[in-house]
Amino acid sequence: DGEEKGILKKGKSIIIEPTSGNTGIALTGIANILGYKVEIVIPEKVSNETKDIIRKLGAKVFETSDDLCPKVGAGTDQSIALATSIASSRPDTYYSPNQYANEANFKGHYVGTGPEIWKQTEGKVTHFFTGVGTGGTITGIGAYLKEKNPDVKIIGCQPQQNHLIQGWRNFEESAKPDLFLKRENVVDDWVSVDNDEAFSVVKDVFAKDKLLISPSSAAVYACMKKYSIEGNACVVGIFADDGRKFKSVYATQNVMTEEEFDNCLKDAKHMSELAY
Repeated sequence: DGEEKGILKKGKSIIIEPTSGNTGIALTGIANILGYKVEIVIPEKVSNETKDIIRKLGAKVFETSDDLCPKVGAGTDQSIALATSIASSRPDTYYSPNQYANEANFKGHYVGTGPEIWKQTEGKVTHFFTGVGTGGTITGIGAYLKEKNPDVKIIGCQPQQNHLIQGWRNFEESAKPDLFLKRENVVDDWVSVDNDEAFSVVKDVFAKDKLLISPSSAAVYACMKKYSIEGNACVVGIFADDGRKFKSVYATQNVMTEEEFDNCLKDAKHMSELAY
């Protein structure tokens, strides 16, 4: 997108992006292939494994604390502020895809994930659950599903304040991204989930389905379990990440020991293999 617009130039531009993890990993990997330098700004409480992957892919990593700048919210709000400050200091050098405002984020889900869900459920989906980080997933998929069937319920999952759900936002402590604000009316309802509720289902999902899931995926599952649904329903939830990057987090939060994690990882089915 940046190359097509002529604002991302090989041999000159440095890509900088605030992220809570996955976008930073993907962006750095793709930039390596295309020959761009990357600088990633990320909250310090993101898992060590996530930050290590980004560094090993060759990006320069800046970590932000929740109290770095008292004028902005916690988590990725701090990372966005620092990335914006760095980029504005050298506008001719830095390019940010800006996933929190970039329409390509919305369109990726509107033309990709949304139709995929509709097709795989044969148009029977009645409820859709996901967390909100940039807002691209919930608005892109939500808009598409609503066009196909206005009665589909779009349900946002929101973590507690000072949460440990990597990639998510609590809108009482963090600002709503521009991308989300454009289409937030697509959301029909909200479910709140705290850290304990999310972490408590990680082992349950593994025991039942042999899936080692991330905190964000566990939080979606916890929200789906607690939300009241009557009658016949086809419920879809987004598991946006697996658990491979969260060994240290699960050990620290007493979800499982490092030995238990290693054993689970050895026996786990990976979602990519199940899907494809």
